[in-house]
Amino acid sequence: MKIRKGDRVVVLKGKDRGKQGEVLSVSPKTGKVTVEGVNVHKRHQKPTRAMQQGGIIDKILPIDASNVALIDSDGKATRTGYKVSADGSKSRVGRRSGGEL
Repeated sequence: MKIRKGDRVVVLKGKDRGKQGEVLSVSPKTGKVTVEGVNVHKRHQKPTRAMQQGGIIDKILPIDASNVALIDSDGKATRTGYKVSADGSKSRVGRRSGGEL
């Protein structure tokens, strides 16, 4: 998976299309990512001993990684590739500009 925690991404599909945010968590096994401010749902929470206050809380749910794209240096969505340098180190590059991400 080419998206990592802390990356800035833009949503390509769904109800939150066009929104940008930072990746909070990545799950390569399921192919999903959690992005701040995207796919937020309301959850009705009962009061418990641990959480005295009940009510409606906002919960961020994961979305499929194929529905997001990394943001390049010019602020637009880009596909990602890898580049191996002469010393053998591997780095991610944006296909749009060719610069490192």
